[in-house]
Amino acid sequence: MDPLQEMVSRIQRERRHIAMTTSKEPGKDLPDSDVCPICHGTGWVYWRDEEGRENGYRCDCGLVERQIADRKLEFANIPEAFKNLDIRSFDLGVYRKDESRKVIRNTGAAIKYYLDNLDGMRKDGMGLYLYSGTKGSGKTRMAASIANEMVSTYRMQVKFSGSVKIINEIKATWDDKERSESNLLRALSTVQVLVIDDFGTELPKDWIGERFYSIINGRCQDNLITIYTSNLSLQDLKYDDRITSRIKERTFQLPFPEESVREIIAEKNRQTLIAGIKGGNKEA
Repeated sequence: MDPLQEMVSRIQRERRHIAMTTSKEPGKDLPDSDVCPICHGTGWVYWRDEEGRENGYRCDCGLVERQIADRKLEFANIPEAFKNLDIRSFDLGVYRKDESRKVIRNTGAAIKYYLDNLDGMRKDGMGLYLYSGTKGSGKTRMAASIANEMVSTYRMQVKFSGSVKIINEIKATWDDKERSESNLLRALSTVQVLVIDDFGTELPKDWIGERFYSIINGRCQDNLITIYTSNLSLQDLKYDDRITSRIKERTFQLPFPEESVREIIAEKNRQTLIAGIKGGNKEA
């Protein structure tokens, strides 16, 4: 049983225990309107049949489903700034250059097609490789939006991590007897969806290449989805073709505009500040 399933099973057992050992009155700290009158805030409905056997099912209020979704989002470890973003909130019109808008329209259409046909993509283990040589072009934001969509809409198990963080986590296991490098690599190799942010920014030392090959090759063999963001096109990655060929085989390579959205956002923030100051001076 993987760590997430183990966590969910534990939570279900705890909820079951609460349902059988506590009263059916709503919680004292909550108004009645916040507690389901069917399951009384447990998420589960239980009864005993004529022979005294216990039976139960998830309440239609959806509490258990929401709890599982919340824990999947927590497990995904999506950066705080991107946790509430989704595909629909990605503003394609934020780019100023005509070429940038053309690129992002085509890439946005490809991502929509990918998500609309996600069942087939999951079957074939097809992921995405989002790249642009310009930092702040929106790659990470889009990857996080896709990850959120996979968790909330498709109930998939997702893990989001930067490539440098993965390397640091691996190195941390070397001096920690409580942690195992093989367990970490296995977890990264077997999670349903793995998002690797800023892939290729790390120094491609031999041992790093070996670890990433182990992760990527294992995922390819098991047809698991991997999503990458990178400042380098696939042919410019410093890794050997054992890695690049597998990424090429199992991803759609989608370019992002060579334009920084951060600069545009910074300018909008500056204009907002100026307008606020002027408005304040007028009132004074």
